[in-house]
Amino acid sequence: MTMSSGRYVAYYRVSTGKQGRSGLGIEAQKQTVRDRLNGGDWTIAGSFTEVETGTAKRVRPELAKALAFCRVMGAKLIVANVSRLTRDPDFMSTLVAADVEVEFCDLPNTDGPVGKFMLRQMLSVAELEAGMIAERTRKALAAAKARGVKLGGDRGNLATDNANGRVASLKVRQDQAARRGADLAPIIAEIRAAGAGTLRAVADALNARGIPTARGGQWSPVQVQRVEARAA
Repeated sequence: MTMSSGRYVAYYRVSTGKQGRSGLGIEAQKQTVRDRLNGGDWTIAGSFTEVETGTAKRVRPELAKALAFCRVMGAKLIVANVSRLTRDPDFMSTLVAADVEVEFCDLPNTDGPVGKFMLRQMLSVAELEAGMIAERTRKALAAAKARGVKLGGDRGNLATDNANGRVASLKVRQDQAARRGADLAPIIAEIRAAGAGTLRAVADALNARGIPTARGGQWSPVQVQRVEARAA
């Protein structure tokens, strides 16, 4: 077995309040995670435990916290077992949309694009629908080409398309910045509540916790000020 490396955030899940109080199943999940990581140069940056009831499976505050912490820490989410969760489209769709790498202990270890592809495959219905739309589009373009319609090239709209592309790119960056600000807000609030009264103190606390900036560097007072201003 290949030994893992890097930062991980563990997400554990039990289905009833009784299991959550007794710890039943949690220790087995923790052992499964340890077995998967198999020594190596890794760090569990945080762990979150969800106690679900039969009537509240759509509400998963601990999963939201775990994913936010992954983005803040630049970590990968690790889940002990996927077998039952693959039948839960709400859970899987949340993972697909989270922009976080996920490792399931009972699946082959796949990183990067392959791992994301596997997540999307678990959302089989959504992927099938997208594939059918793409196929219809391809056939429509082929039919248009057969009728003599010119596809591609500059038909007088390249300037508009380029401008639209720049706007879309800016929107993506703004959305990413806003989401990171939302992820960091409760952490900064906790640091402030603990007595950090200056931007420098907040920056030092973030650095001490090992939380990187968006570009992977160390925090400065100016960067903290920008994040707080964006959140406000």
